[in-house]
Amino acid sequence: MAGSFFSKRFAALFDYKTEKYIVAENKRVGLLYRLIQLFIIGYIIGWVFLSKKGYQETDEAVQSSVVTKLKGVSVTNTTEAGVIVWGPEDYVIPPQGEAVLFVVTNFLETPNQKLGYCPESPKVLDGHCRADADCEDGKMVEAGHGIRSGRCKRKDENSTGTCEIYGWCPIERNFKPQGPMLANAENFTIYIKNFISFAKFTFSKSNVLETTDNSYLKRCRYDEELHPYCPIFRLGDITRRAGYNFQDMSTFGGSIGIMIDWDCDLDKGYSNCNPRYHFTRLDISVSNKTIATGFNFRHARYFKNGDGEGFRSLYKVYGVRFNIMVHGKAGKFSIIPTAINVASGLALMGAGAFFCDVVLLYLMKKGEFYRERKFECSRGTPKSASQDNCEGKSREQENLTS
Repeated sequence: MAGSFFSKRFAALFDYKTEKYIVAENKRVGLLYRLIQLFIIGYIIGWVFLSKKGYQETDEAVQSSVVTKLKGVSVTNTTEAGVIVWGPEDYVIPPQGEAVLFVVTNFLETPNQKLGYCPESPKVLDGHCRADADCEDGKMVEAGHGIRSGRCKRKDENSTGTCEIYGWCPIERNFKPQGPMLANAENFTIYIKNFISFAKFTFSKSNVLETTDNSYLKRCRYDEELHPYCPIFRLGDITRRAGYNFQDMSTFGGSIGIMIDWDCDLDKGYSNCNPRYHFTRLDISVSNKTIATGFNFRHARYFKNGDGEGFRSLYKVYGVRFNIMVHGKAGKFSIIPTAINVASGLALMGAGAFFCDVVLLYLMKKGEFYRERKFECSRGTPKSASQDNCEGKSREQENLTS
């Protein structure tokens, strides 16, 4: 019995199944089939081809270069340094013009520091002491300003003092700025020159408007409607488009992201590939409760007096850091993705027909009637394993309908 069963199953492996088409005059199934077809056709044409441009070959590996240049002048007047005129070479760090740059808007100066001995800052916890024994000679002060000298400086015997250190003295003054020193920095302008290339299509372009008017860049300012292809931006306008006021940011600094987005449909020609700019602030969180807002760092300017003694002026500078990021995508017609998407659409059509077959044969009241006409076995020989197999399939079909 077992051998006969397996031999029949083995013989059934060589049966050939072909489709049989019948016309079912059922309005509901016919309407369902047409609706599925319309949905699939709409999906292929509307979403795949028109929205996602599935007929195009794409290149998202954009090669980019960014060059920046700032212009503008500001004047400060402090008791330490007097009147100073600030140009781009003073307030732009680094000065050579890169995709990431820092614009100084405020600063705190500790002038004329000289190497020598002075008390550590009370704000440095590792520098606190009650006696000379707490200040080990030659040991660095953790997060401090110099090396311990072995002496503890106190106002009286009952107070807590700070260790004397050897370093740049006097130490940095600690106080918060009350307002921006470079008050008109929002009127500075930044020229962003961006070159992009899509190697797959040997296509390259820049964001500078191609014109024969040599004075265009001298008088234009970026505007979404009037001058969308002018690459010169006013700093105050950049922060405003990011949703913030420049004067509010300039006291303690901040970070602004400038996104240059290239979405190029090369089938429409060279002139239709143009950049879009997006601006956002990067140094805040969604909850707006972070204590890490703002941006600042320190740098020093060194000099010597007439006797050759070395001095420095320490600056804690606040300002706006600009991060210029470039993203791009280019597409061009290609027969390969077009054929793939058309074939996918035809496969979906087949899936729609399969779904309607399931409804017609197994979910309708007359499903048994339709199954009897759709499925049949053709016997090649009077007595064979195939005949037995067909008879078995017929019995299985009867069991499904009972």
